[in-house]
Amino acid sequence: MKKLLILSLAITTLVGCCKKQPQPTTQHPDWAYNSTIYELNMRQFTPEGTFEAAEAQLPVLKDLGVDIIWVMPIQPIGKLTRKGSLGSYYSIIDYCDFNPEFGTREDFESFVRKAHELDMFVILDWVANHTAPDSKWTENEGWHYRDSLGNLMVQYDWTDISKLNYDNQDMRKEMQRCMRWWMTEIGIDGFRCDVAMEVPTDFWNETFADLRKDFPGMFTLAEAEQPDHCETAFDMYYGWNLHHLMNDVAQGKKGVEDLWEYFAKADTTFCEKAIRMNFTSNHDENSWNGTEFERMGEASKAMAVFTYFVPGMPLIYTGQEYANHRRLRFFEKDTIEYNHADEFAMYMALNSIRKQNPALWSPELGGKMVRLTTDNDKIFAAVREVELVDGNTNTVIGLFNFSAEPQTFTVRLGELAAQYRCQHCGMPCTLGEEDHITLRPWEWLIYAK
Repeated sequence: MKKLLILSLAITTLVGCCKKQPQPTTQHPDWAYNSTIYELNMRQFTPEGTFEAAEAQLPVLKDLGVDIIWVMPIQPIGKLTRKGSLGSYYSIIDYCDFNPEFGTREDFESFVRKAHELDMFVILDWVANHTAPDSKWTENEGWHYRDSLGNLMVQYDWTDISKLNYDNQDMRKEMQRCMRWWMTEIGIDGFRCDVAMEVPTDFWNETFADLRKDFPGMFTLAEAEQPDHCETAFDMYYGWNLHHLMNDVAQGKKGVEDLWEYFAKADTTFCEKAIRMNFTSNHDENSWNGTEFERMGEASKAMAVFTYFVPGMPLIYTGQEYANHRRLRFFEKDTIEYNHADEFAMYMALNSIRKQNPALWSPELGGKMVRLTTDNDKIFAAVREVELVDGNTNTVIGLFNFSAEPQTFTVRLGELAAQYRCQHCGMPCTLGEEDHITLRPWEWLIYAK
């Protein structure tokens, strides 16, 4: 039986591994610990590319198991030095307005209300590092960096933007006012902050500390991998290093030992409460480096499952649930492919598995990942365990063949030997102190009790 068909059965055969779940005791919103985040590319998500069309799809995302919807920038785009015919979402001309390409303010407010009715949360992609060069902010002296001739300055190959100067206190205050406007007037639930490492950390600390006085349940994501971001300002950071390593493993350039070295370092670099966002794709990767199918090939599904097993929060990018094989054009209309593939059932099952097993929840409520002993260096074998409030323990074991060849191995479970439930088929399975297992190329097994 095909693995993905079996995975889809998990939706109906999964039983609650724990009826009493642990309760959050830290700064993260209580709904964030077992959540999955979805990056919504408004322009490419539907043929219409509008708020109204996206709202009609919200029940589908709810069925998929999505909890947090990260909406890419939706403000008006600058025209001066615009790239392509439609421009980059990240070249913003007015922070407190709406791109007519997508619809009106009323349309977006309706989108947010519908998401909330479905018990989903909306965070907005916030571009604090720069504006469009034709933004009215460029008229304010000292708000942007300029060269010796007084010309606005760009970064990298971003010729359609102008970098802001955070030494200017008036600019800072106006940026904070605009962010508060979206929370107060529009009712969003937080922010994904673009190139967060390019903005001074003290700005994030000050801004989010102030906003959390009135919105204690807000959620924040940094597009950066910077430990000090997670001490105060941000709930979650980008797992860029893990992502690149997963690409290398899929391409045979790295192996299981490299993964364990990464996790050992990450565990000592970031504070315990920091949530890593795990992903196989996002808008940058898809458009500039290729789809997960291009970068990961036959390993793409195994790596998707891996993002749900390891500590952190999994991301689904627009179109991944439909096996979109297209590199979406960034500056033009380019609707995702809606393929009749197994990915929708796969992600639905994985989201259900995540919610049913607190051991897989985000730090610091989820279980720590501990390596299991095997006699095969192609096998990634680990366990995550967490004690529940009723005194029981939720245990999840993950076994991954990270190679393009079949692998037979022995895994030593010791005291973990017990009866588990296979999370792919929903059937009980007894695992002994030493189990002999064969996995096909890029195959995985997840067991829970």
